[in-house]
Amino acid sequence: MAKESMKAREVKRAKLVAKYAAKRAELKAAGDYEALQALPKNASPVRLHNRCKITGRPKGYVRQFGISRIQFREMASNGLIPGVKKASW
Repeated sequence: MAKESMKAREVKRAKLVAKYAAKRAELKAAGDYEALQALPKNASPVRLHNRCKITGRPKGYVRQFGISRIQFREMASNGLIPGVKKASW
């Protein structure tokens, strides 16, 4: 499990990105790079990092499901993900 502070930080960054998205696009279109520099660092979408929705794990993220590879494997084995089953031959 990730620290709660790390999860909260990511949520805060996501809110900032959404808040400044329109303004960033407008400034980029105008070519006003000095004004872009004045925006908060965490308002940049590049600073976002995908995390598992269940555990907050930052690595091994499966984008299609929004969870880490470990949680994906456990849930698939337990039959909690529709249409996914463990291959065995």
